[in-house]
Amino acid sequence: MDFNLDETQTEIRTLAADLLAREATPARLEAYDKSGKPYDADLWQALAKAGLIGICLPESAGGAGYGPVELAVILREAGAKVAPVPLASSLVAGLTIAQHGTPAQKDALAPLADGEITLTYALREPGADLQDPPETTATGNRLTGRKSLVSYAAESAGILLTADTGTHTQLYLVDPADVTLTDAPLSTGEPGSVITLQDTPGQPVGDATAAEALKLNALAAITATASGVLSGALTLTTDYIKTRRQFDRALAEFQAVTVQIADVYIAGRALDVAVWSGAWRLAQRLPAEQDLAIAALHTADSALRALYTCQHLHGGIGLDVSYPLHRYFAWGKHAAHLLGGPEAQLDLIGALV
Repeated sequence: MDFNLDETQTEIRTLAADLLAREATPARLEAYDKSGKPYDADLWQALAKAGLIGICLPESAGGAGYGPVELAVILREAGAKVAPVPLASSLVAGLTIAQHGTPAQKDALAPLADGEITLTYALREPGADLQDPPETTATGNRLTGRKSLVSYAAESAGILLTADTGTHTQLYLVDPADVTLTDAPLSTGEPGSVITLQDTPGQPVGDATAAEALKLNALAAITATASGVLSGALTLTTDYIKTRRQFDRALAEFQAVTVQIADVYIAGRALDVAVWSGAWRLAQRLPAEQDLAIAALHTADSALRALYTCQHLHGGIGLDVSYPLHRYFAWGKHAAHLLGGPEAQLDLIGALV
């Protein structure tokens, strides 16, 4: 396997990195924090005009028809800038529908490619791990149950979710207007919800394999975003210790500091290897569960501890919400919450091997 990006993927990465560097500046993020808006609509439109929202959507819907590797490329750059837009949720939902939806469901993704709508997905249930079978039930395409940690549910045109039909786990697309939404703000500052379904109508998406595809696409997205988050935090911390001085020396000149920042770098590289391996195997339609489980373990364990190290190396300013580092830590913590923590991933890896 070759984890090097090809020419097209490199161009996508460069496009995403340049756009986000220009549009997701610290000043812009501070303004967004004060705005009270669910996401940065101007940034969302800029991403749509650049074709980045439609990268994984079908060509019939105005997309480019790419897959999991390209999704990971874009989300890693978005994570590095902690971009406050519903990119991960929309790309995961859009890619899964592109892979398993009906022609009509795929054509309905055109407004997403244009940035006119957003989509989201719901996998977690209260008190359950990500890999647990859903307690939400489906009877004749009518759904009953609850889903938690759902980002941008109120803002989305549709929610992808899983339900137990009695014979298998089926993927459905539901209208947010048909569910009860309870506000549950996320640690990232993004709008979150617990959704309650009570005899809610749902459109089936694909066959029994579609539900597993949603979970794997979501794991690739969460871990790729976390990889970018750690990369962004490492850059911020490295710049800080180069310029912050104590005892007439830059912090970077102290051996204890260099060892700790090296540990952060190693944690990032370990996560990257697992992310790209999992995304590549998904794109090649090879079994990717183990690779993505390892990426999830790194996200919930070593990468999160590395973010603690970044805070520590900043001293008191690392905890100040007026300083950019707090966004990276919040995003990393949220990723760990989504995955259920390191113990859940160790249990999953044990079951897989």
